[in-house]
Amino acid sequence: MFTRSIRLCRPASHPPCPLAPGPECVLDGSVTPLFVIPLWLDLTAVGIGAVQGAMFAARFRENRLDLLGVAIIGLVIGLGGGLARDLLINQVPAALSSNWYLLTATGAAFVGMLLLRVFTRMNAIIITLDALTIGMFAALGCAKAVAAGLPEVPAVFVGVISAVGGSVVRDMMLNLPIALMHVGSLYAVAAGAGTVFMLAAMHLNVPIVWAAVGCVLITTAVRLLSVRFGWSLPEQRALSSWATWRRRDSDPSGAGAVAATGGPAARADSGWRRWLPRVRR
Repeated sequence: MFTRSIRLCRPASHPPCPLAPGPECVLDGSVTPLFVIPLWLDLTAVGIGAVQGAMFAARFRENRLDLLGVAIIGLVIGLGGGLARDLLINQVPAALSSNWYLLTATGAAFVGMLLLRVFTRMNAIIITLDALTIGMFAALGCAKAVAAGLPEVPAVFVGVISAVGGSVVRDMMLNLPIALMHVGSLYAVAAGAGTVFMLAAMHLNVPIVWAAVGCVLITTAVRLLSVRFGWSLPEQRALSSWATWRRRDSDPSGAGAVAATGGPAARADSGWRRWLPRVRR
């Protein structure tokens, strides 16, 4: 059961991928395995993700989620990224290739819901495991994309989607603002940094297993440091805002900022009326 492994491979007829150099090894005359991931390792990532999803859903008591609702959210977190990854690279989803994926995600979701108070006290451990899970999903997604013959940039994209896809679907199902698109601790950026390192290491002929380990470590480190120190990407700013900031910095009295915005009357005007004249000029 748990000795079954996942082979990441590409068709032997496909041209050799520059990110996985070396002699071809044809399996059954049809595929070229890159490396083998133990099933238990993949299920561990799925289980941790499902526990996190159930804990997240259980906090929204005002939504009155029943047991099935909590289980579904856990399934979405545990399996959503992998499903999106496999659909993007046109493969049968790994979650549908074995009974253990759905059973593990469902069981872990119920455990996360029932032991919510216990896991809440272990918040630091849960955050660390969550960061590790992001790294594992990112590395696996990137490796699968490379095995499918995708170029470097799409491979990074697939790795990031694999890491964060479940959280996007979760927020949509709970009718929440999509956390990925708002200011907060780095999540997709951590996965992106890890996958970029992985591809760069593979370009330097580093074995893919060690490149994947580096991806997990970098993703985990960036994620944990962003949580610890409150790192986040800056909010979006229009070009006029940057110009206003520069004028304000050069004028301690603040008069330049008032002149730039046209005073209180102009600030009270609608946004597009202030923006359109600048574009025309």
